Amino acid sequence: MRYFTILAAVLAVFAATPIAAHDPADQPRWSIAIHGGAGTMDRDKMTEQQQAAYKAALQSALDAGIAVLEEGGTAMDAVKAAIIPMEDDPKFNAGKGAVYTWEGVNELDAALMDGASRKAGAITGVRRVKNPILLAEAVMRDGRHVFLSGEGAEEFAADAGIELVEPAWFETEHRRKALERMKAEKLTALDVDHKFGTVGAVVLDTHGNLAAGTSTGGLTGKRWGRIGDAPIIGAGTYADNRSCAVSATGAGEYFIRVGVAQEICTRLRLTGQMALDDFGVSDADSQAARVGLTGEIIQSVADAVMAEVKDLGGDGGVIIVSPEGEAIFSFNTQGMYRGRAASDGLNEVAIFDDE
Repeated sequence: MRYFTILAAVLAVFAATPIAAHDPADQPRWSIAIHGGAGTMDRDKMTEQQQAAYKAALQSALDAGIAVLEEGGTAMDAVKAAIIPMEDDPKFNAGKGAVYTWEGVNELDAALMDGASRKAGAITGVRRVKNPILLAEAVMRDGRHVFLSGEGAEEFAADAGIELVEPAWFETEHRRKALERMKAEKLTALDVDHKFGTVGAVVLDTHGNLAAGTSTGGLTGKRWGRIGDAPIIGAGTYADNRSCAVSATGAGEYFIRVGVAQEICTRLRLTGQMALDDFGVSDADSQAARVGLTGEIIQSVADAVMAEVKDLGGDGGVIIVSPEGEAIFSFNTQGMYRGRAASDGLNEVAIFDDE
């Protein structure tokens, strides 16, 4: 029902809006959005220094992606450039700051997808890969497979020249204490992980291509080889030049059940096609990219999908970039570490839901 309500609104917008290609004077344009996780973020429990530190880390990651885009670089390279600093920052649950499994080790997941070709690479359960997003890229570029796991993924990493480190490199005291507290107080992962520190980036480059990437350490105390949504193409990560690029963060089991990332992209693509078909426009796929959907419509679609996650009992958030360069956030938590920038001068980072 939510979808048809949104579609009716879209048709009304299209009826009032002339169908026309972008003015070439608007080119080139780029847009980027990042996240460092969503969850329970009580402003009263975060000092001003802590808030400033997180915002500085987000700005640093955002700036790394911007630097690539301002030089005319690709969306894929900008996604990697933004994610790597967050993988190396122990404040985030990815790479260096990854949480511990029940057995007391760090197991890392990542995915990367190219919206132009819809090629993708993903890895899960690696313990020695310094920057998992680079291994996801290597899997994608190799092209023989999409998803590798565990020791096999690490063997592939060694063959591909991806930097490997000793497991001790990922150790952090605050993550170790979180696991100890979980076991001592018989808590669930959600009791400990008030914030889902997964990191991600979505990008539109000046060539008109989209890309999405996500990297995570998963849930504190995860067992039995648990895999969340982040490395699953279509659940936590998805990109398609015809619709959007999405990276998600949250309670992964629910994002998998809804297929959040691809669901958002598919709804946007079909919404654009149905609206154009209704007005007799041919070649809907290519026209949809030129006409574009407004930020308001994209926000409505994203919020509707996130409402489905909430209806099932899950929480978290998504970041989205469209072919038009709209950078959108949608989350059903108290906050989400996030940032976005665009060639029109937009540049902001935020934490709480009222920012």
